[in-house]
Amino acid sequence: MSWYEASEEPETVEHGAVCGLAVTGRGEPGGGAYGESVGALYAVLGALDAPMAPLEGRWWVEDERSPFDVPRDQWRWHLFIRLPDDIVSIGRARAEAGAGTPAAARVQHVSYNDGLCVQMLHRGAYADEPASLARMDALMEAEGLVVNGLHHEIYLSDTRETDPAKMRTILRQPVR
Repeated sequence: MSWYEASEEPETVEHGAVCGLAVTGRGEPGGGAYGESVGALYAVLGALDAPMAPLEGRWWVEDERSPFDVPRDQWRWHLFIRLPDDIVSIGRARAEAGAGTPAAARVQHVSYNDGLCVQMLHRGAYADEPASLARMDALMEAEGLVVNGLHHEIYLSDTRETDPAKMRTILRQPVR
């Protein structure tokens, strides 16, 4: 299955390693730190002259409560944009982008390996994701799987989209 495809029903899939640009931060989705970080990723991507790819996020909280009970300004994230496998260095592009985007200095070239995952395509508002996540949890429980990594989202639509009918997000959870 392609990295950018998912069923509308929860499913188990295997994904190998991918490389890309990443920046780590803390704060509300759509907030100042988040927006600055997204801008830095796209500035470095542009300086690389690499093809456009969907924005991704890996999310967590450092709290025992459910993430939905933690104030959003305390959410932590790794934002990510996948790169073609032949790009091995981003130093020049990061320096070039940094002239107009100081946050570009925080952009790193990383690799992630999700491995075995439960995933599904969520259609609709981000606020409605808990219902899709509950369906994924039910599949995990039925198959005896447990969480083995950070909650991962791939934004197939623009993250600034506000019309739920146009919003599409792959929800992915590494498991074992």
